[in-house]
Amino acid sequence: MTDCQLYLISPLDMSGTFPERLQRALDAGKGVATAFQFRVKGLDQHEAARLAEPLQAICAAREVAFIVNDDVALAKRLGADGVHLGQGDGDPREARADLGREAQIGVTCHDSRHLALEAGEAGADYVAFGAFFPSETKETSHRAEIELLEWWSEMVELPSVAIGGITPANCAPLIKAGADFLAVSGAIWSGDEVAAVKAFVEQIGEARV
Repeated sequence: MTDCQLYLISPLDMSGTFPERLQRALDAGKGVATAFQFRVKGLDQHEAARLAEPLQAICAAREVAFIVNDDVALAKRLGADGVHLGQGDGDPREARADLGREAQIGVTCHDSRHLALEAGEAGADYVAFGAFFPSETKETSHRAEIELLEWWSEMVELPSVAIGGITPANCAPLIKAGADFLAVSGAIWSGDEVAAVKAFVEQIGEARV
C-alpha cells in the first residue's frame, strides 16, 4: 500500500501574504504535501500568471507538483506540472496533446466508477472522487461513499484523490480505504496552516500503521 499524500488546493484569494503561508504549509508537510493546485476564478490570464509566479517558484524549490485547475491554456502558458479537469473542462486526450507526455492530468469523477474508468482510458494520471463530507470551500452536488475508494484501490492502479470537506478529524477512514491523496483547502487555509498540515501528517502516519 502506498503512503497517502497531501494535495493542497489554494483558496480563491491568494493575495497578500499567501506565498509565505504556502511556503510554511509545504515545509510543515515536507515529503507528504506533494502537490498544490492553483485555483482562480474570474481573472484574466495575465493577472493569473502574475499571481502564480511566486507560488510556482515555491513549489519548484520543494519538488511539489504545481497543478492548474480547469484551464489548459493557463497551464501551458505557465509551464505548469499539470492540469486538473472538471467534467466540463475538456478531454484529457486534448490536454495531453497540448501539455505533453510529462504533464500530470487529473479528472474530477464525483461519485462515479464509470467516469473514473473513462478518465483512465483517456489517459488521466489520477482521478478525484468526492465530496466525501460537506465542503465550505465549494458547492457540491455529489456525495461519494468510502466504499468507492476501497473498490478503486483494489481494482485499479491509477491513483485516487479524495476531496470535499476533509479535515484531520475525519480523514482516517479515507486513508484506510486506500486514497492516494487527500485534497484539502479550507481545513488548511481557514486557520493556522502549519498546525493543520502537521495534524494531517500525524493522521496519515497513524492510519498507515
